Amino acid sequence: MPDPFAASADSVTSPAEDAAALVPHDTNPVVTTPKALFIGTGGHIVMRGVNGTADVTFRNVPAGSVLPFRPGFVRATGTTAADIVALY
Repeated sequence: MPDPFAASADSVTSPAEDAAALVPHDTNPVVTTPKALFIGTGGHIVMRGVNGTADVTFRNVPAGSVLPFRPGFVRATGTTAADIVALY
């Protein structure tokens, strides 16, 4: 299928071109830093930004939310949200 935007530069504010399930883990970093996260099942998400030095808890994130946050870590402990999809 032709892509009329194929010659356009990709940036963090451009729409995602790929997606993959993201499984929270307490010590493993996110393998590839996403542009944003889609939250399938709402709850709390404990994350550290890609350039952050401390974890932050995003509380009561509703199901179906897109968080424009670039995590370096998404922690299992404290995260109650599920069905998280990384958008690249």
